[in-house]
Amino acid sequence: METIVVERASGVVTVTLNRPERLNALTATMWEELGSVFADVAASSADRVLVVTGAGGAFCSGADLSSLATLADRPVLAAMRRVGDVAVALHRMPKPTIARVDGVAAGAGANLALACDLVVASERSRFCEIFAKRGLSVDFAGSWLLPRLVGLHRAKELVLLADMLSAREAAAMGLLNRVVADDELDTVVDDWAARLAAGPPIALSMSKLLLNTGLDVPFEQAVEAEAQAQAVNAATADLKEALAAYAGRRAPSFEGR
Repeated sequence: METIVVERASGVVTVTLNRPERLNALTATMWEELGSVFADVAASSADRVLVVTGAGGAFCSGADLSSLATLADRPVLAAMRRVGDVAVALHRMPKPTIARVDGVAAGAGANLALACDLVVASERSRFCEIFAKRGLSVDFAGSWLLPRLVGLHRAKELVLLADMLSAREAAAMGLLNRVVADDELDTVVDDWAARLAAGPPIALSMSKLLLNTGLDVPFEQAVEAEAQAQAVNAATADLKEALAAYAGRRAPSFEGR
């Protein structure tokens, strides 16, 4: 990998955007590498949680400005469809995902964070839907994510005005799960990742899918999907383990089968 670092430990995969000299700005190579890693994690039974973060005190400043200079001279639609493929891969990831945000998260970088299931940010973090200031429209699923997170009018405010938000302002809008002191960021993310990695993989995957689709289906379809998911869980060894652990007053050990 040229632009990202991938680390695995105890079921947790940490993907670090690694272009700190450019505030981890996104390039075509980075998109390709992210898409490849997301596919690997989705297919691996050993990988239980994905953490996305950035190197050098920044999360991601968005698209690399040097690539924007030649945007009009390249097959943009094909390139943007590849970006969309990466957004879809992250959204469909059957494992829990956490964005560990420290420093700036702007444009597609902000939406990369918001596309994760959980977002934990340091106090010094900043968020901006910067597209309009670059003569661009919103991408990396921002048009889908933002109205669902903050409502349509707030989403338009964020995208059309392109103001920079502090971590506290972003949290107050409902964009983030948690804002923590800068020196507590790793502790909180590591704790959440470890708890998720110890959870029942099949049940967590089903709950994530139910929540991701719940806003887009009728009530009756949602409860039917819940019933079908529970029927699947009922046939797993993990449910038997959970019941045995409860009876034995011990912590369960889930294997994802």
